[in-house]
Amino acid sequence: MPATAAPAYPAASRVHDARPLAAARLGRGWEGAAVMTLTLILLSFGLVTLYSASSFLAQRQGLPDYYFVVRQAVGAGAGLVCLLIFSRIPYTRWQSLAWPMMLAAWLLLVFIILPGTESFAPERNGARRWLQVGAASFQPSEAAKLAILVWTAVMAVKKQHLFRSLTRGLGPFLVVWAAMVVPVLLEPDFSTAALIAMLGCIIVFAAGARPAHFIFLGVLAAPVVLHQFATDFREMRLGAFFNPEAHTSGAGYQVHQSLIAIGSGGIGGVGFGEGQQKFGFLPEAHNDFIFALIGEEWGLIGVALLVCAYVALIVIGFRIARRAADLFGELLAVGCTSLIALHAFLHMGVNLSLLPATGLPLPLISDGRSNLVVTLAAVGILLSVARGIPHSPRPGHD
Repeated sequence: MPATAAPAYPAASRVHDARPLAAARLGRGWEGAAVMTLTLILLSFGLVTLYSASSFLAQRQGLPDYYFVVRQAVGAGAGLVCLLIFSRIPYTRWQSLAWPMMLAAWLLLVFIILPGTESFAPERNGARRWLQVGAASFQPSEAAKLAILVWTAVMAVKKQHLFRSLTRGLGPFLVVWAAMVVPVLLEPDFSTAALIAMLGCIIVFAAGARPAHFIFLGVLAAPVVLHQFATDFREMRLGAFFNPEAHTSGAGYQVHQSLIAIGSGGIGGVGFGEGQQKFGFLPEAHNDFIFALIGEEWGLIGVALLVCAYVALIVIGFRIARRAADLFGELLAVGCTSLIALHAFLHMGVNLSLLPATGLPLPLISDGRSNLVVTLAAVGILLSVARGIPHSPRPGHD
């Protein structure tokens, strides 16, 4: 009798199947091309906007006006190389790399906060978040986001049948997440620690974890969050969020100036390069508050188009997740898409005073090579999942 034909996609329950994905009959949809196009559009717009946002800052520091743009372009080049490589690697290969990635990221996070490592991890603005080797620097917490994403996706596939139990299902995830989050809190970097935790929770929730367990997790995390906000600095920021008019010259100064910038843009903006808030009024106009500068120079129309670009990228990313060949690919796509979505909407929320002020970059646009490289690497993994979409939908995903 003739041999039975192999299935068109790897079964979700067989996450350790060693057969390469390329052996399956793979579909070629439009999603991958759309993701790549939107990514390049946002990246190009980011470099243009960064020049406007940073030229005055560079000159004030005695540097060429194009200094930050050139530096960002180097990061973009490295990120695009990662994107191309990761997009060609079958996403199933990440299963064997999950634990090594977690261990490497954790060791780097611990190293930069250890006493005696200041020569490699200097303090900047009251925090030790960067690993400095010569002229190159890197934020290990950015690598931790990618490690958490891959590891959680792998383990969620293994443990999906245990999610009815808190201790055997979600419990092991909490232990590993805590091991990664605690060093980030000690840097200190509360916003990144919270984002890492949210990213892990989203992936596990997509894998079928019980909502009641997340409520319990929220109650469990409440003392930690309250303790983080108990510092004088964060108390002032929280007070500025709830009563911005009383803190326009103190903790709420940045957000106040951000709203002035966005309001000044009107419908069509004041014009590229013509924004005034970047001239010493709006701190971090090239990074944490670059969305406000976009609102000033490009107006409501520019902001609306930018939001539409992110929404399109996110919707297509979740479509890729829905059509993925197996559960592991689905969770990887959910994680990569959520990484971009969380950064984008948290950044915009802070700039619009919808959230308390915190330092998160706008993906593919804000200055920051570490975040840019990791974001482009995540896009590469998303493209790899898109390349693996089968012609026939998975059962229950038609």
